Amino acid sequence: MATTFYHQIAANKRNSLLLSTVVIALFAVLGLAIGYAWTASGPGSVFVMIGALALGLVIAGGSYFAGDGLVISASQAHPVDETTEPQLVNVVREMSVAANVPMPKVYITEDSAPNAFATGRDPKHASVVVTRGLLDKLDREELQGVLAHEMSHVRNYDIRYTLLVGVLVGSIALLADMFLRSVFWGGVGRSRGRGEGGGAGGAIIMVLALMLAILAPIIARLVQLAVSRQREYLADASAVDLTRNPHGLERALEKIAVDREVLEVANRATQHLYFTNPIKKWEERSSGLWSTHPPIVERINRLRSLTGQAPLDRDGVLGLEGLD
Repeated sequence: MATTFYHQIAANKRNSLLLSTVVIALFAVLGLAIGYAWTASGPGSVFVMIGALALGLVIAGGSYFAGDGLVISASQAHPVDETTEPQLVNVVREMSVAANVPMPKVYITEDSAPNAFATGRDPKHASVVVTRGLLDKLDREELQGVLAHEMSHVRNYDIRYTLLVGVLVGSIALLADMFLRSVFWGGVGRSRGRGEGGGAGGAIIMVLALMLAILAPIIARLVQLAVSRQREYLADASAVDLTRNPHGLERALEKIAVDREVLEVANRATQHLYFTNPIKKWEERSSGLWSTHPPIVERINRLRSLTGQAPLDRDGVLGLEGLD
């Protein structure tokens, strides 16, 4: 039975919300446990949690207003218009009209590896960046699929959404690091054992706080990556909503997956932005555990389900497996 893109969009929104809730809950529990270990009081634990979140929000404010410019600069992209890249700008305009969002700024990175990404804090301040390799190696229908995917990120406010999760993950790591340093270098916890807020209850809270401080940043990072992968599924389904054609997007995924060019300007800080993971599994800098994108085979099979097609056969899976 074919799955409509409306069902996929709804399912991915639910999954992303659930994963984000997990991060928020993890942050709250960690903050309360560490706060109590530091202060031995309920109000103190709440104060610690709120203080860490406030610091994270200040950092997020800088990223919110200046982050897109930094990413574009890091990708070594330059702006283009109708006179220099008429087909690219025309396709971006088509997809922005279909998505009912303002026309974004358009940039090109002079790199032969095919890929693209969207950035910006909202649809009114969005930019789309594509590589030269994407224009050279994809036909118009495939290019429409990729740009529909990126415009879906803009329409769905994915940059803002992932920023919130990123702030929480960063706050968790910061809070955990501060607590561990205070334990090992500041003597926090030893005075409790000598009678100040000690006893079995205090010891249990201290052990719990230590365990959470070690495990919470790892768990939060894994959840963040899961959120990122869910947003990619959502953008794929939304792209079909814009183009009414999953075939161009499917072919683009296949072409980019098998391409052996290395996208030099990409790094682990920006890899989650791209259409497909720019750091391929066969590269030394790759890390499968921290993958920011779902497998290409899974993305293609989800697209094929929209038209009632059978999943990729064994040869198709073997040809694409391990390339993303």
